[in-house]
Formats: sequence, structure tokens, C-alpha cells
Amino acid sequence: MSFFKKLKEKISHQTESVTAKFKEGLSKTRDSFAEKINDLLSRYRKVDEEFFEELEEILIQADVGVQTVMELVDELKLEAKRQKLEDSESVKPLITQKFVELLHSSAGNQQLNMASDGLTVILFVGVNGVGKTTTIGKMAHMFKNQGKKVMLAAGDTFRAGAIEQLEIWGERAGVDVIKHQAGSDPAAVIYDAIQAARKRDIDVLLCDTAGRLQNKVNLMQELNKIYRVIQREIPGAPHETLLVLDATTGQNAFSQAKTFNEATGITGIVLTKLDGTAKGGIVIAISNELGIPVKFVGLGEKLDDLQPFDAEQYVYALFSELFEDRENLQQSEQ
Repeated sequence: MSFFKKLKEKISHQTESVTAKFKEGLSKTRDSFAEKINDLLSRYRKVDEEFFEELEEILIQADVGVQTVMELVDELKLEAKRQKLEDSESVKPLITQKFVELLHSSAGNQQLNMASDGLTVILFVGVNGVGKTTTIGKMAHMFKNQGKKVMLAAGDTFRAGAIEQLEIWGERAGVDVIKHQAGSDPAAVIYDAIQAARKRDIDVLLCDTAGRLQNKVNLMQELNKIYRVIQREIPGAPHETLLVLDATTGQNAFSQAKTFNEATGITGIVLTKLDGTAKGGIVIAISNELGIPVKFVGLGEKLDDLQPFDAEQYVYALFSELFEDRENLQQSEQ
């Protein structure tokens, strides 16, 4: 049984709607990626140095990341030689396998870290415009559907309209929002939110923060102050510090991840707007080169389009058309 068929079987226990969301959400990347790979396979019957050079180029164009692409292609060359694979079609399942292995080995724990007892605090960081507030609203909806009591903290007190935007999402999700006036001390908002969450027996507190990266020093000092307040009030918290990135910005998202990770110690990444880009390979670059797990991906506009990241679903969605086209061709020839 080919690796892709094994992959298909592995995800078959999950709901069809999840698989459909990944396939639909990654359609732009898949269409571009699959078309180029198919073209490559049609032009090269045998795998040689030129084949691998063109494969490198395709992967780099999909924003998989130069360092990651070099590692991946070197491994493919070695494995193809070891298995004596000379036909280009026979290398295709190997590419799929290496993608999954890479995501599993580099990404670490992709599950959210939740408090074993009492209040779980999740801090959201990221520059303005990446979909941070929307992500918080969608995650509040997700937790509420799981039967948890959720509260939001409006810690972005500087961006015009940020507090009102979070309140709108709070209303949509049916959860309370703790806020102060615009321009207030964000750490004071988070402190009050923790006290309110304790009084109301809240399970999960989701904390918004400012994202003025152009004032990097001030922003990082502000985030450090928020950290100290949370840690003083709840030892071991925040349980997660999630960096929200816009996938459509490609390598710029990668540089943002580096900056925030150096300053705040990111525990996971939420990659939004993955459905809006043909360069969805940025997931692999971030996971492999920064060693930070992508924990959630945004695959659309709806409340339930924020999905826990699943390496198998991701790779299946990327390669599905390549393998399904081949299966259909084989069946029609029989």
C-alpha cells in the first residue's frame, strides 16, 4: 500500500467536514502546487539532478522556505538512491511522506496546553491586521461549544476600535468581555479580567494584546508587564502564548514569528487566511525553521473555520489531486 493510501486511511476516522475544510481552505496552494508538480512529472520520466533542481524551485515558490527545501530535497535524493527509485512517479509518494515526517519531527506538541485544574489563560500576540481579534472570537466559539465557560480580556487598548471589535465577537460567541477605556494600561485590564474570571468560575480566559510592531521596544515591554501580572496571579500561566500570523504575507509572517519569539517566547502559532494564499508552504517553513508548532489554521470566514492544525490533513489536502487523478486514470484504463 502506498504512503498516500495509508495517509488517506489514517484520516478517514475524522469527520468528512474537517477533510473538506482543509481541502477547500488549501485549494489555492494545491491548485498552484499540484499544477507545477504534475508539469514536472510529465516532463521528467527519470529522476535526475535537473528534476530535483526544479522541484526545489517549486517548493521555494510555495514558501516552504529555502533552508527547509534544501533539507527536504537532500533527504529525497538520499532516500530515492537508497530505494533505487528512478521513475519520477515513484518519487511522488516519497515527497508526501517526507512532508508529514518533517511536520511531525519539527513541530512539537500541536495540542493546546490547558490547566489541569482551574483557570486556563491564553495570551494572543501579533501585529495589527493579521486577524488576531477574529481568531479570539472564533476560539471563544470553539471552547463554548466544548461546554467551557469563556471570558475575553480587551488588552489591546491602543488600536482604534479594537475594544469594540472584541465586544462584537464576544456578543457573537455569547461570552463576557472585560474592558477599560481606550488608552488604559493593558496589564491592568488583564489583572481585572483574571479577578473577574475567578469570581465567575471561568474555565478559559482569552487575552487580546496590542500589535504595534513599529514601536517594538515599547510593545515588548508592555507584553513583559502583562506576563508578569499573569504569572504573579496564576503560577504557570499563561498556559499558551499564541502568535497570530497572516499566511498571505508569506515570508513576512516568518520574520514576525522570529521577532515575537525572541521577545515573548511563543508556544504556538495560529496561521490565519490560509485559504487566501497560494503559498501555504509557509506552515512547513515556520514549523521546521523556528521549531514552533502551528496549532490552529484559519481556513475561511465562518465561525467554525478555525481548525486545529493536523499534519496529515494538511499534507493530504495539498497532494490529494495529484494522487486522485492518478487513481482515476488507472481505473479508467482497467
